[in-house]
Amino acid sequence: MKRIGILTSGGDCGGLNGVIKGAAQMAQKLEMTSFVIPNGYAGLYNLIDFDNLVELTPDRLDAIDCNLAGSEAGHSRVKIKKIEDPQKYDRIKKGMQKFRLDGLVISGGDDSGSVMVDLAGQGIKCIHAPKTMDLDLQTYSVGFDSTVNRIAAFLEDLKTTARTHNRVMVMEVFGRYAGHTAFRAGIAAEADAILIPEIPADFDVLYAHCKERYFHRIAASDVKAGTYLVLVAEGLKDASGKELVDESAGLDSFGHKRLAGAGKYVCDQLTSRFKNDPEIPKLMRREKMYVKSLNEIPEIRAVTPGHLVRCGHSSVYDVNFGKEAGGAAALLLQKGISGVTVVGVNGEEIRYMDTADAIKQRHVNPAQITYHEQLGICFGRNPSPLTVKLKKIEGSIERAL
Repeated sequence: MKRIGILTSGGDCGGLNGVIKGAAQMAQKLEMTSFVIPNGYAGLYNLIDFDNLVELTPDRLDAIDCNLAGSEAGHSRVKIKKIEDPQKYDRIKKGMQKFRLDGLVISGGDDSGSVMVDLAGQGIKCIHAPKTMDLDLQTYSVGFDSTVNRIAAFLEDLKTTARTHNRVMVMEVFGRYAGHTAFRAGIAAEADAILIPEIPADFDVLYAHCKERYFHRIAASDVKAGTYLVLVAEGLKDASGKELVDESAGLDSFGHKRLAGAGKYVCDQLTSRFKNDPEIPKLMRREKMYVKSLNEIPEIRAVTPGHLVRCGHSSVYDVNFGKEAGGAAALLLQKGISGVTVVGVNGEEIRYMDTADAIKQRHVNPAQITYHEQLGICFGRNPSPLTVKLKKIEGSIERAL
């Protein structure tokens, strides 16, 4: 293993430049040469047509800022198996042979990881450094910590305008079919309600929680100011299990429908209930807020920060994890190991698992949801009873960082 290619794939996020830099720096230490393969799997497929690749020399690495989100190597959403070219794997191998690449470090999520499994099955040596802001792999994934910090900060900022206008604010964030980003960011920013795919939303329960808390805050305020904050994951399902998708957008290259409209849907559901609740005019009059035809119910607004939660800067945790995972990937290739995902580095111990197992989807732990329901957060259902188990830990506790 003398020369390796490094590529990143899927959605951008924080920590990816740490993966690239960690892999390249470890490669240098192991007397291997590393190169950027631009634009993910699209670049890998077209590798044969490149005239040259950027070598990650010490000077070139100095130009990469690990603290910036995004990826110096670029991204694309391409599923190799779906390319209509019967010679696609030979084409990739010839591209690697052209640049004498012995193996690949690939950083991506479940879709990108599935392609890596496919490539490994074709005899291409590769290691997966887990990356997804959704945190829905079996391992920690670079990007999650950066993203939830951004989401929490945006939600905190929204409180100022929400309280000024006595609005109910609904913020929609990424997460697809697992609600980790909304769950953790919502807890940190003290959202009143968190709606995630794991729990089909009962909007009657959400409305009752919203109505009680919203009007209580206004009544308790000496300046009649109050708000209610809802954080919703894009993969929201209603009580019937219906998904909210943009049917006009078609499927992406991995066969996924585009999820869209969760924030607006929540707004519509709450607005409808406020309009049809005969107590609302009385409560609005009680708080001196009622103006016929103009201000009859609380105003409800939806905000979607979208790709703002992916961009900007990487968190300290993601830079650390990214550099360690990238370095571990290079080490594993040098040791002749392929087709696996880096789990983490603990001192001298590098942990890894088969990528086919690592990319199996992981959802929010139901017991964690129940726990936070006891602390007053609404998850769009009636709170479940909490069962507490106590366990004393003996000796030292191992930590990843």
